[in-house]
Amino acid sequence: MENRWKWVILTLLISLLGFGIAGCSGRGAERVAVGAVPARSGQIAKAVVISGVLTPNQSVSIFSKVSGQAQTVGAEVGDRVRAGQLLVQIDTKELNAQLQQAQAAVQAVRDQAGQAEIGIANAKSNLDMGQKSYDRTKMLFDNGAASQSQLDDAQNKLDQANNAYANANKQYQTASGSGLAQAEAAANLLQVEIGNGRIASPIDGIISNRSIDPGGMASPSAPLMTVDDTSALKLQGSVFQDAVPLLAIGQKVPVSVDALPGRSFEGQITQVGPVASATGQYFPVVISLQNPGILLAGMTARATFNLAAPAGVIVPLSAVQSEDGRDYVYVVDGGSAHRRQVALGLRGASDVQVVSGVQVGERVATSNVSMLWDSMAVTEATASKI
Repeated sequence: MENRWKWVILTLLISLLGFGIAGCSGRGAERVAVGAVPARSGQIAKAVVISGVLTPNQSVSIFSKVSGQAQTVGAEVGDRVRAGQLLVQIDTKELNAQLQQAQAAVQAVRDQAGQAEIGIANAKSNLDMGQKSYDRTKMLFDNGAASQSQLDDAQNKLDQANNAYANANKQYQTASGSGLAQAEAAANLLQVEIGNGRIASPIDGIISNRSIDPGGMASPSAPLMTVDDTSALKLQGSVFQDAVPLLAIGQKVPVSVDALPGRSFEGQITQVGPVASATGQYFPVVISLQNPGILLAGMTARATFNLAAPAGVIVPLSAVQSEDGRDYVYVVDGGSAHRRQVALGLRGASDVQVVSGVQVGERVATSNVSMLWDSMAVTEATASKI
């Protein structure tokens, strides 16, 4: 009985192996019918449209550098202002009082320096007298006309005069040096703080937002106003990576504005982002246009680029497959489809430029491409049989 079961199992294994071999032989022999066309020489041209909202050329939020009560507010929303024009004046009465105290302290230190300078002159006079007294006593001592105690007394008085002169110099240097510098620095700092109470516009523009009223409290943490420079406006958008090599800073582009139908404004590219957006493959582009006085920030607009790539190798978009960020085509040759990695250029509505990977005249598969693998046997079929 046991031997019988062994024969049954062995027979089943042989059968399964035979099916496997037959299946493999069948896959190796199958051929996929594909359509194929030769890569041709040509040029891709297409229009790329960027749409969005016009934004100010520059927008500046105005902050106060000091905390305090707004004494005056010199502009309303919608007002045109010039660079340097007073927008807000912060009350600086307390700072002015502190400045007076600091200036008085500066004068006090200067007076101390003057007294120390007088002390130097007195100490120098005493030192000179002490030196003469010592010299006279020393001469008498050398001639036996003065005692040792008299000489020692003259030496002590000379030493005291030297010390007094040194101390007078030190007091003067302290008063006129670091002491005066500290007092003047404190006064200068208060003058800067008082100057910061005058808040002026840094640019020419229009007040688009105001959050402070006369009598309100200003602080460095909250913006007081926003000034927008609308003498020029910006349109920001993004383009697919194939268009980036065909764009250049300064390139002119027509811009249409939805609120002004039938009119076209000349813009120019001022920025092409060097890094793609977070979604990848799309790069930011900024177009600037001068405002003739009728355009407003917030209007919707669109810019149209008419791009044309240099002549090169062209294949249908249907021939291209993408995998892991790389692009491929299948070149049909001798009854087989060979996978080629390609670098693509500008894409049109139905065709794409191949920068590298395919030569003019090579036939590329355009149908059933997703069913192919490298070196797979294929047959070319007419469009009616695919």
